[in-house]
Amino acid sequence: MARFIAVAAVMAAALVGMASAAVYNVGEPAGSWDLRTNYRDWAASKRFHPGDQIVFRYTPQAHDVVEVNKADYDSCSTARPIATHTSGNDAITLTSTGTRYFICGITGHCDAGMKLQVDVVPGATTSLAPAGAPGANAPVSPQTPSTPASAATKATATGFALAGVLLAASLI
Repeated sequence: MARFIAVAAVMAAALVGMASAAVYNVGEPAGSWDLRTNYRDWAASKRFHPGDQIVFRYTPQAHDVVEVNKADYDSCSTARPIATHTSGNDAITLTSTGTRYFICGITGHCDAGMKLQVDVVPGATTSLAPAGAPGANAPVSPQTPSTPASAATKATATGFALAGVLLAASLI
């Protein structure tokens, strides 16, 4: 019985952690990492928590993603990058609370508005919708053609929960 309780506790802790991480595609649904998107408005409609991921999708020949400090963000300087990403599909995990700053390092792009400030706030039970939004704590169904690609996708734990129950049952 003690073995069952230990396994169940470990699995429950793992499921809680997985269920709370969201993945945000920067700029979606109307854009991506491009010169057309208003990133201030985009970020204002989100609530980011530790463990969430932001994904920058872009054409690598046209853009990049440079993480910088606040002073370099404000001045659009790439002189002291914290990190530079160039794949065109850059997933960045937000590991702790605080503010992170990202700019496009291509000359003129940051000055044209291609910059993103991400404020990461303490964790909550969900990070699917901004505070106060209708359904802010409602789960999101799997993405379908009618679901906008911008919806933050939650890591699903259903399969893991079923596997955990079966494993625990077999230990009894």
